[in-house]
Amino acid sequence: MPVKILMVCLGNICRSPLAEGLLAAKLPKDKFIVDSAGTGSWHVGHSPDKRSIAVAQKNGLNISHQKGRQFSANDFDEFDYIYVMDSNNFSDVLALAQNETHKNKVRLILDEIFPGENVDVPDPYFGLTNGFDSVYEMLNESTDNIAKKLIQKHS
Repeated sequence: MPVKILMVCLGNICRSPLAEGLLAAKLPKDKFIVDSAGTGSWHVGHSPDKRSIAVAQKNGLNISHQKGRQFSANDFDEFDYIYVMDSNNFSDVLALAQNETHKNKVRLILDEIFPGENVDVPDPYFGLTNGFDSVYEMLNESTDNIAKKLIQKHS
């Protein structure tokens, strides 16, 4: 049975689709499944933001096929690891947790490169265009570390 990892941000159109695409590209597809979701429902069924698609393509990834969906309490039972992009997402996801097992699955993604510092991935949606490049770089480094740990643990 494959190990399942979920990436979560606010709308599931900027940060979490990039994180999903990055991590999925670094893991063997026969052993791992990577998905993404948003804590909000505004973009359910929508493709990722065109700026996220563009920065992914510039770096050799195609995330244009992804469709936004909303995080639900059922995801705690469906996924083995849940990585959130910021402290607001962390709080929103934990509010749906029904037990300690659920809570223990949730991690801030940038803790992988800044352990214990509770650093947020900035939301590039309303920011400058180069914000998407910065977010990509942060997520690329974090997903490198996540992939190494997951492959080591589950191989």
